[in-house]
Amino acid sequence: MSALTAIHRDDAPAYHLPGRDWLLLLGPENSASRNLTIGVAIFPAGSAPAPHVHPAQEEIVYIVSGRGRLVTPEGTAALAPGTAVFIPVGLEHGTVNDGDEPLELVSVFSPPVVPGSYEPSTGG
Repeated sequence: MSALTAIHRDDAPAYHLPGRDWLLLLGPENSASRNLTIGVAIFPAGSAPAPHVHPAQEEIVYIVSGRGRLVTPEGTAALAPGTAVFIPVGLEHGTVNDGDEPLELVSVFSPPVVPGSYEPSTGG
């Protein structure tokens, strides 16, 4: 696989996860990346999927549009365009879209993540 890989979000594989869609932009599945996964999550207005944990991945989210909250046992972060949030390995977190428009965020994981493997319903 070539070291240089580009993908447009319209061509990204879509994962229909509880309460959101997640577009896999780049990761080991479709590029030479071995240490990162990047994707876009879109939470519809009123969406509040069950919290989940990434047992091996750090995550950084960057809010592109919409508003909401990232809720953890350690506290709550307000989500608005231009906000970035770091989520350490093992911290349970849930995203709540309490606005009236979709909440769109870019998420980066290291090490790479298998989309949906961390959902409570999958036992991941």
